Amino acid sequence: MVRYQRYHQLKKPSLLIKQQQGDEDSQTLIFEFGNNNFLYCKKPKFVFLFLLVLLSCCLVFAPHLFTLYTFAVGNDGYFFDTTRDYVPICASITPGNICCDRSSIRSDVCFMKGDIRTHSISKSIYLYSSKNISYGRKLQKQKGEVIIQHEKIKPYTRKWEKNTMERIDELDLFAVKKSKKNKADSNPCQVKHSVPAVFFSNGGLTGNVYHEFNDGILPLFITSQHLKKQVVFVIVEYHEWWFTKYENILSQLTDYPVIDYFADNRTHCFPEAIVGLQIHDELAVDSSLMQGKNTSIRDFRELLDRAYWPRISGLLDEEEAELKANMSSLPPWMASLREEEEEIKQADLKTKPKLVIISRNGSRSINNEEDMVELAEAIGFQVEVLFPNPRTELAKIYRVLNSSDVMIGVHGAAMTHFMFMKPGSVFIQVIPLGTDWAAETYYGDPSIKLGLEYIPYKILPKESSLYGKYSEDDPVLADPDSVNAKGWEYTKKIYLDGQSVDLNLRRFRKRLVRAYEYMQQRKRHGAH
Repeated sequence: MVRYQRYHQLKKPSLLIKQQQGDEDSQTLIFEFGNNNFLYCKKPKFVFLFLLVLLSCCLVFAPHLFTLYTFAVGNDGYFFDTTRDYVPICASITPGNICCDRSSIRSDVCFMKGDIRTHSISKSIYLYSSKNISYGRKLQKQKGEVIIQHEKIKPYTRKWEKNTMERIDELDLFAVKKSKKNKADSNPCQVKHSVPAVFFSNGGLTGNVYHEFNDGILPLFITSQHLKKQVVFVIVEYHEWWFTKYENILSQLTDYPVIDYFADNRTHCFPEAIVGLQIHDELAVDSSLMQGKNTSIRDFRELLDRAYWPRISGLLDEEEAELKANMSSLPPWMASLREEEEEIKQADLKTKPKLVIISRNGSRSINNEEDMVELAEAIGFQVEVLFPNPRTELAKIYRVLNSSDVMIGVHGAAMTHFMFMKPGSVFIQVIPLGTDWAAETYYGDPSIKLGLEYIPYKILPKESSLYGKYSEDDPVLADPDSVNAKGWEYTKKIYLDGQSVDLNLRRFRKRLVRAYEYMQQRKRHGAH
């Protein structure tokens, strides 16, 4: 189940000078820090003096600030392509330094460069430096070591969700002054790597396919794709089932075995490390924030093609071998008849757009699904009903959806599979009462960015099973937003777990016809 959480990205601070109405000599200095969050300071006539002082301070302290955050120039490394227009905060980190970007509301990401060593027993990562640098900070000592810098980070991409983040293991990052008596010598490298590491957590909401892609797989792609598979993934809170489920995708992101951070207590050494994952938006890739080429969500979609095709090819070979075996057991005349029937069937199917229904059991299921199937077939679709569950092999789901023209499903985590559709296909999302914002934010808008033709179907109160439980003027039916405003518990109990759908097929037919005509038009023009 997807956790609904509305949040607003904080704006970068900006400076506004607002003249008070009716008072030409009085002005208000406004620092804008976010959505409707302002700091007002009255400054009659002295505003320009203030700005002059502020500018002077920036010129005086800027070199120190740049040293503090290690904005050095001209250092070779894996992290960033500085030829791009977008240059991240930690773009030019120098050896022996830790730079943490905490500007995002979604996740923190720290970068380390130099002699990096893991110490999983203490949930720590050490960076040893021979430089005698402190950036003006007071040096600390811990167990005989001189700590130059200490950062804490929870490497998971739901930073704004307090309850979720409480379950994420926190890592300590230390920049330590290297000496003959510290751990750099007493705890030598046991496994030495020549490529960078990316540390991330598989805790939190892992176990839900939406969160597995949105909070994990896509951020992993965003963070590591520019390294061109020359990277080691170090997983905090490792799950074997997760690795098995996503092994095909991981093989397209790294050429190296993944490391279970807590199970492998050996000291792993890396030249560079990224701790935490970068995330852009819901199931999205923002090209303007990517390193290297203008990478987009379609590049991720192409990666899925490469990841799943070997397995799909194997399935096709198995089915062909099974068919030949079955045919060989039949008399020649019957085998010939079966082959003709199969050829006629395949020729007929090629003329019909393929529609896949993602079926649900229990909450938010379509009670008259069989009637909808009959309606779609009458319009001219070939219909397949898919029943995915957490144990369904993703390659098999990908195979079905990758070869389909239209996907239909009721809002829920399984709609994440729209990413398995080819750009130009149709996605019809049935939106139950009380789920409008989430349906559009988590699946509708992202599907459009992928290049799908998105057709939302917002049900009417009479199409919800809640209609028989509440009066027509009850807020549950008449004003779902007011119910959702009470909190997640109400949304979950009433709208997610407490309703199913009875489609008004006469009304829904318009969406099916629209999808059918759209796909027929594309095929006439040689698309898809």
